[in-house]
Amino acid sequence: MSVKQLLDLSGRNAIVTGGSRGLGLQIAEALGEMGAKVALTARKKDELDEAVRHLAGMGITAQAWVCDIGRRESIPGVFDQMLARLGRVDILVNNAGAVWGAPAEDHPLEAWDKLVGLNLVGSFVMTQQAAKKAMIPAKWGRILFVASVAGLTASDPAVVRTVSYNATKHAVVGMAKQLAAEWGEHGITVNAICPGFFPSKMTRATLDTTGELVRKVTPTRRLGGPEDLKGLAVLLASEASRHITGQAIAVDGGAMLI
Repeated sequence: MSVKQLLDLSGRNAIVTGGSRGLGLQIAEALGEMGAKVALTARKKDELDEAVRHLAGMGITAQAWVCDIGRRESIPGVFDQMLARLGRVDILVNNAGAVWGAPAEDHPLEAWDKLVGLNLVGSFVMTQQAAKKAMIPAKWGRILFVASVAGLTASDPAVVRTVSYNATKHAVVGMAKQLAAEWGEHGITVNAICPGFFPSKMTRATLDTTGELVRKVTPTRRLGGPEDLKGLAVLLASEASRHITGQAIAVDGGAMLI
């Protein structure tokens, strides 16, 4: 196969959770541009409708389902609807997530429970549905977790204090590795993309106060941009990644080097 054929996603169906804006929408753009049909989930219908219109303007076929990944009981039913409409699910991008900032000694337990339920448990339930009902029977699948560099190391307290976020993202990286080990025999690869700081609704408050510090300690002296996850997402969603699994790849301009 040529390199273009290896990276081509024509005929593939992809689900992107938290796909109505931010990093999820950027990844949906990339997968759609390479030929995949895209199914988005998010909590807010108006944002999903806008995302579908945006993708349609790029010539990308997209559909949307309202789903709160933090409500684990709702996931199987929504997944069944998507699978029935799409006919098959080849690619799953677990992007939905949340963050909570507080000093560890004062971190509220209800916030801890929220992040565990969304970032970890909800992502696992969606992944379990995709693997059991679609990918294992098809003997092919690509699963991507959008984790974080906060799942690879500790965060500088001068920048953020996000113990529940770090804990859940470390767990997501561990989950990706274990699923890669268990499902490799079924032709499924499982990898984690670990972004550094990218401007988004989630990071706005932090970057408003510490953005210059983040840039200063990043070798490339920049934050992540709207194209910086796309190439890696396409690679890990394609046939080109058939021998890449269980990896957690930082996309952070080299910040973890310092």
